[in-house]
Amino acid sequence: MKTLILGLGNPLLRDDSVGLRVVQELQVTLAALPGVELSEDYWGGLRLMERMIGFDRVIVVDAMRSGEPPGSVRRLSPDSVPTQRSASSHDVNLPTALRLGRMAGAQLPSDEHIVLFGIEAADVETFSEQLSPAVLRAVPQAVELILSELKAD
Repeated sequence: MKTLILGLGNPLLRDDSVGLRVVQELQVTLAALPGVELSEDYWGGLRLMERMIGFDRVIVVDAMRSGEPPGSVRRLSPDSVPTQRSASSHDVNLPTALRLGRMAGAQLPSDEHIVLFGIEAADVETFSEQLSPAVLRAVPQAVELILSELKAD
């Protein structure tokens, strides 16, 4: 199964970079694993959907703000993401982007093979390359959850 593990975030906005940090940690463990590509990106919506084309399974890791305690890690499906906003008013949310891509004939994984791990952020507004302590403590937990997800199939 061809798998993409994609960390999302802005490396300069404190906890927003947590998805990038998780993928960086996974690089060491999964560097030689055949069929698994690790990547980082900063976009959602249509560009995120386009990045998924050609993969059988996609695991996305990103910061989220849902009101849970900072550092909480949640496993989500595309339709269960607590906020469905895109960074641009000219873009669409992920579920809509996936529907549009499939209607256009793009080779995308089924919703059952798209998993999102959301890590509750404490601070996504401060310019810093350092994660807040609670979010930093969540990185190893997210890594373990992703490794378990890979072993499940």
